[in-house]
Amino acid sequence: MRAQALAALARREHSRQELQRKLKVRGHPEEDISALIDDLAVQRLQSDERYVEVYIRSRAERGYGPQRIAQELKQRGVEAALIKAAMDDAECDWLSLAARADRKKFGSSTDRSALALAKRRRHLEYRGYPPDQIKSVLNGEHELD
Repeated sequence: MRAQALAALARREHSRQELQRKLKVRGHPEEDISALIDDLAVQRLQSDERYVEVYIRSRAERGYGPQRIAQELKQRGVEAALIKAAMDDAECDWLSLAARADRKKFGSSTDRSALALAKRRRHLEYRGYPPDQIKSVLNGEHELD
């Protein structure tokens, strides 16, 4: 069981809940899984804090916004306090990332029709950007370098 956990962690970071689920699916008893993960955490081989940092950076680089990333982390069993702290500490310029996501999808479109703006707004909402950042991007208040 330890070898399976280490193999999973060697491929990528896992949250505690993800690792528990993977080991449980393989038929290991829950009390053994909890003890193993506690041991891995003490040895710093499994860390929810590190997992959250890596996850935020990875998803932000792919154009996702803070709201969506936080929701995905919550679904992966990460505690809300840890998510909030990591999001506050994240060195992301969310406005620039929103502008980049908009530019990637729509290019340097000059179409200011209500239909075009609604389409761009929906795209950024889906990506997880908050309304104030979307408004700023759509109003052209933030340009990419």
